[in-house]
Amino acid sequence: MKIKYPRSIVGLLIILTLVTTNCQSADQSNPGEDENAGTITISGAWALYPMMIRWQEEYQKINPDVSFDISAGGAGKGMADALAGAVDIGMVSRQIFPEEVDKGAFWVSVTKDAVFPTINQENPVWDELVQRGITRDDLVKIFINGEYTTWGQLVGRAEISQPIHVFTRSDACGAAATWAEYLGGVQEDLQGVGVYGDPGLLDAVIKDPQGIGYNNLNYIFDMVSGEPLPGARVIPIDTNGNLEIDDDEIYETKAMAVNAVATGRYPSPPARNLNLVMQGKPSGLVKSFITWILTDGQQFVDETGYIALPQDLLDQELAKLN
Repeated sequence: MKIKYPRSIVGLLIILTLVTTNCQSADQSNPGEDENAGTITISGAWALYPMMIRWQEEYQKINPDVSFDISAGGAGKGMADALAGAVDIGMVSRQIFPEEVDKGAFWVSVTKDAVFPTINQENPVWDELVQRGITRDDLVKIFINGEYTTWGQLVGRAEISQPIHVFTRSDACGAAATWAEYLGGVQEDLQGVGVYGDPGLLDAVIKDPQGIGYNNLNYIFDMVSGEPLPGARVIPIDTNGNLEIDDDEIYETKAMAVNAVATGRYPSPPARNLNLVMQGKPSGLVKSFITWILTDGQQFVDETGYIALPQDLLDQELAKLN
C-alpha cells in the first residue's frame, strides 16, 4: 500500500535532504586545506632531499599535526609526479622548462647548491690534479667526447696508462642535467657507466681507484666533520684556465665548497638554484609549508650545508604564492 505524506512533510524532507547534501559537499570540497594539519607528499631530487628532511623535522616541531611522506628518486621523478598530481610537491634541481610550465608546473626556488667532480682518493694522478686542477675542456674530453681515455693523457704523462673509468647517473636527474649543461650538452650526452642516485654514483667512485663522477655537494662531504667521505676527493676546477690551482679553487672541505658557491667563485652551472614544483599554485597546508620554508625555514639552510638565496629572490618567490 502506497503511503501518502502531507505536502508539508514532503517539503520538509526535501529541505533536509538539500541541507545534508550541501553540508557534505562543504566538508569534502577542500580536502587537505587545513593549514595546520594533514599530510604533505613530496618526491624528487636527491640534491634537495637532505634539506627537505631537515625542514620537515623543524616544521613538525611547531606543527605536530602535520605529517610528511618524502622520497628521493631524481628531479625527473619529482617533476613527473608533481605534474601528474601524484604528490603535493616535486623537488627539482634544475631549471623549469617552458613546456613544463605549459603543463601546469608552478615553481618556487628555495635554496642553492652545486655539483662537483669527484674521484677516488687513490687516483693515480691525484698529486698532479691537486696542483693543476682540471679544466672545463678536460671534463668535456672525459665526459662528452671520450677523447681522454687514460689518466696519463689528462696530465700529460704518457707513462701513466691506467684507464679513466667514467660513471654517470642512470636516472633522469638535475645533477646530471646541470653537469651536462656546464659541459655544453644534455644528460644524454654524458658518457660512462650509469649508476642510480647520488649515493650510488659516489659509492661507485669510492670503490674504483680509476673512477670519476660528479655529485651534489651534500653527498660528498661528511655532515659532522665537513671532510669528504672516506675514499672520495673533489677535483679542484681550474676556472681561469691557467693550469695552476688558486686558493679559491680548492674544495678540500665542505665549508670551502659552500663558500666558493656562495661567493660566485664556483661556476654556475654547475652551481644552481633548487626548486619546489607543484601542479598549479598551492593553497592551504602546502602553501603554508612553502611560505614557512621561504621565511623561518631559511635559518636552517646554512647549517644543513646549502647556500641561502638572496633576500630579494626570496621575496620574489614569496610574492608568487599570493
